[in-house]
Formats: sequence, C-alpha cells, structure tokens
Amino acid sequence: MADHSAAARRASPFAEFPADWGPTVAGLRLSEGGPAARFILRGTDAVAVASGAFGVAIPTTPLRAAAGAGRAALWLGPDEWLLLGPAGEADALAASLAAALADVPHSLVDVSHRQTGLVLEGPGAALALNAAVPLDLSLAAFPVGMAARTIFEKAEIVLWRTDPERFHVEVWRSFAPYVRELLDIVRRENAVA
Repeated sequence: MADHSAAARRASPFAEFPADWGPTVAGLRLSEGGPAARFILRGTDAVAVASGAFGVAIPTTPLRAAAGAGRAALWLGPDEWLLLGPAGEADALAASLAAALADVPHSLVDVSHRQTGLVLEGPGAALALNAAVPLDLSLAAFPVGMAARTIFEKAEIVLWRTDPERFHVEVWRSFAPYVRELLDIVRRENAVA
C-alpha cells in the first residue's frame, strides 16, 4: 500500500505564485484544489463492487461525474474512472477498494502523487477556460456534472463542471504551473480595474 504521509510534505506546484491573483474578470477566482486521494480505476466488471466500497455510485454514463460525502467519481472512458477522495482517507480508501475488488478483474492505481487540482469559478470561468480548451463550455453543451478528459493548450486535463460557474481541473503536477500561468495571462488580458 502506498505511503500517503509524503503528500502532507509535498510542496504545492503553485508555491511560486502570489496568493492574491489581482484584478479579476467579473469575479473570476482561481484556487488550488487542495490535497486529495486520487485513484484510476479500470475494469467494467468492477464498477458495482467499487461503488459500494467507495461510497459513491460510479457513473457508467459517458462524460458524467458523481459526488457525495467528500468523494467523487469521474467517467474518463468506457472502462476508466478517476476517483477523488479526502487526502486523509487515502490509505483507508485504497484498502477498502482492494478488499472489495479482490475477486474482480480490475486495475486500481493510486495517482495522488501525479496530479493536482485547480478550481476556477466565477461568471467568466467558462470563457477563461475556452481560451485554451477546445470544447464548447456553454452550460447547454457542458452542463453541471459533466466531466471530460481534454487539453488545455498542450496540457492534458480532466475538466469537471461542479456548478454553473465553477470548474474543477485535474492536471498533472508537472503541468500545473503552465496551466496556472496561462490562466493568469487570460485574466490579465481581460482584467477590469
């Protein structure tokens, strides 16, 4: 089992950026998603069993997410899901899922060390993301609860709309400063005093 004590000591990929983001576009706010337990689950036959162990019904509908009790499951592909949970429960979640899935063909990989999350919210969130994301992020085309693996310029991301004006962005830690800097450029180009 993975040692998650290192997660508490891991430096934020955003440490070099000022905490105050400065002038915003119509209340646009960017914040770090905070530490989380992150797992990639593969295996169609594992969904029902994993849902019970994880505590959230893992979605089988393409491009959807389900959340509750501080946990979330995001559909990434026909047999692939991103599971998010509280960082302090990483070992317990891993043990619970491993025990429940012991007799079911699956793959469960802890990617907590690989990824980080950003939260972009405010009336200009979809517009700011569309500066680098090639998807239609209008509420009609990308409704609340939708999740998709996509790109942000040259960085692969998982984009999840959690509210009409709020997006959760999962990105590899090595690309996080790049994504953050591009969002800052978009913000500065459109800033209002």
